[in-house]
Amino acid sequence: MDTLSQTFGALADPTRRAILARLASGAATVGELAEPFDMSLPAVSRHLRVLTDAGLIERHTEAQWRRCSLRGEGFRAAADWIEFYRRFWEQQFDRLDAFLKRTAPKPVKETKEKSRRRRRS
Repeated sequence: MDTLSQTFGALADPTRRAILARLASGAATVGELAEPFDMSLPAVSRHLRVLTDAGLIERHTEAQWRRCSLRGEGFRAAADWIEFYRRFWEQQFDRLDAFLKRTAPKPVKETKEKSRRRRRS
């Protein structure tokens, strides 16, 4: 599986997105990450494995603690891909806007004679 597919696959799960959101405020132990979820530690560890394999987090051991933290470079491929298509669609919308302005019907100008007739009526 390519890196981009792995990244988006990891981000597809709401539990994994919640773990990433928690890690955005700083490193945490596996136990701290598991705390808000109603699941076993092995289940949380499986989610952490997916995030690690996708390059979104890194895990390291400090004494008896297993700590996790975000890996900014893991988000780079996804961010670059999204940015490419953001620019693409922005250009497409700019072109559509220009086209609509070019092809919009011109407002009809009233002649002085038509204007006088309306006032008399």
